[in-house]
Parts: sequence; C-alpha cells; structure tokens
Amino acid sequence: MFEHEEFHVYAYDEIPLEQDCYLMSDEYMQEYEQAFLAYFQGGPDFNIGYISNVVVRKINRTSIDLSWYPDIITRLHEVPVSLPKDQILKCVDCWQYSDKPHIFVKAAWIKQLHLRFYSIFCLVDAIGFEDALRSQKISRDQLLLLRSKIDDLAASQPNVAFLSFADSLLLKSNWTVGHVESTTTNTYRPESILEVLRSIQTIYRDVIGLGVYAVVTQGSNEYYNDPLLHESITGHHICLNSLGLPFAQLQAIDREVKEAVKEGRHQYAELYLDAPFYHSLQLRSDYVGRKAEKHSYITKLMSNGGSYYCGKCQELLDNLRPVADEEDFKQN
Repeated sequence: MFEHEEFHVYAYDEIPLEQDCYLMSDEYMQEYEQAFLAYFQGGPDFNIGYISNVVVRKINRTSIDLSWYPDIITRLHEVPVSLPKDQILKCVDCWQYSDKPHIFVKAAWIKQLHLRFYSIFCLVDAIGFEDALRSQKISRDQLLLLRSKIDDLAASQPNVAFLSFADSLLLKSNWTVGHVESTTTNTYRPESILEVLRSIQTIYRDVIGLGVYAVVTQGSNEYYNDPLLHESITGHHICLNSLGLPFAQLQAIDREVKEAVKEGRHQYAELYLDAPFYHSLQLRSDYVGRKAEKHSYITKLMSNGGSYYCGKCQELLDNLRPVADEEDFKQN
C-alpha cells in the first residue's frame, strides 16, 4: 500500500517527533489511500473516518511515547499515552498536499483508547500535623470528628474515592474520553476536583485548625477497566486500583516540592498541579495570560521529566470560564 510517489511512508524509527500527527484506525487505511489516489487525478476533497490529534515525543524499541489530545476545542487536554510498536501498521503522509502524518493503528487498540477509564489523582497533606500531635493540640475527639466530616464529604461525591492514611488523604476519580460509535461519553471535568479540595480545606481548618496542600495529576491508569476501589471479600484488603504514570507523578511532585521548599527554591503553596492538568482547566483567558509559578520534576516513567504549577484553590475557582461562555469559546 501507499506505493504512489506522492506518498511518503515512514520507517518506525523515522516517525516524526514533536510534530502534529493524526492517529487513525487501520479500518480506514485502504479507503484513505484510494481517496488520495483519486485526488491525485483531480478528484474532489475528502474526509475519511475519524482522527485523533497526537504528538510523538519519543520512539522506544518496543513502543512510542505520545501526547494525545482528546479535546482541543473546549479545553487543551493532553494525555501521555504509550503506543506499542506491534499495534502500528503504517505511518504515512503526503506533505505536498499539506497533509499531516497519519499513524494507522489496529482498530481494537484505538477503540480501547477511547473507551477505557482514566484517572485524576490527588494527594492531600495536612500542614504542621506532626507538630500539632507532639504538642497535644489535636485530641482524639477532633480526629474522630475529622473522619466523620470526611465520611460526609465522600458520601456527597459518588465519583470520587477517598482513602485516608496518617495525616494524608488520597483521592481518585475516574473519567472517560468517549467514542462516537458507543454510548461512552466524555466525562472529563477536572474543575470538579477543585470544589472537593475547597471542601477539604474547610474541614481541616474548622476541625483541627490546620491548612492543607494538595498535589494533582491526571492520565492513563493501568487499572483501566476497573472501578474506583477494590475490596476483598473479607474486607481486609483494599486496593485503590491505581498504577501507572499519573500515580508515579503524584509521588514525584510531592517529593520535589518538599525538597524545593527545604532548599529555598520556592515557598509552600496550596496546590501543585501537574502541567497537563493545569493546562486542561477551563480558565478565563485573561487569567491564563498571567505568569504562573512553574517548576520542573523528574520521574523514572518520563523520559523528559515534567512540570508542575503552584496555585490557590479559590483563586482558580474564581477564574474559571462561566458556563455561558462555552459556545463562544467553541466558535473562537
């Protein structure tokens, strides 16, 4: 296929890096070729199948690191994805006709990409908790009340799992991208986790008189077809069903923040948001234009490392785009 001289077929290790590409199911590959062959002979413009916007970040021996953009209309939503080499059929473009490289992959893989669960993770830590315990400023009754208030909040958030340990909370919320040929829809609403965090701030302040900080990440979770939590039959084992890049990023950012504060590179903040999560928020354009405090971090699962933004919960909530602006945003 794609033997006409106007096509350029890339070898696996020659697939373009840091360039806008399209991901497409192999079920459209033959139709795509035939439409272009007709176009070469003076045929009409065409629109074949469905595409997904991606940028190739790194080519590994057995896989490709992609930035996948499931939504570039209502928000800038970037999701790191690993594409196995054995799922790739062809990478082809026709640059003379201003066409972007198309990476054709097996239909089952790209369908699963759109149907699987993804996760938002949030680590919440109380500030000064250990000192308060040592000085006996926190009573058992306060701790029981804190737990009860978190119970009430969790009951009001059926789409968020809450896991308490020591002075920390771990939150997890699943979301889907959706697929045009299924009943699965786009349920990605990262702004909602900010509302939950604001409630947690209030609970910790009112019950034990302490502030909290939070680290937030989002992306592919290897437990991608499982519910928020797993509990064994006996109830002695609870699994958060969490494994993969965003969970590793959560720990890496928290570790980097503590080192940065200790070394005086930056001060404590209320929020530390992984860059793709921050950029995906539907913030007002005049607020996005301001210079936000940004820092880098390293994790073994990312070849080029990552970045996180410092922020304030209420400030971000106050600068979200009004729902009424959604249609105007789409048109612009």
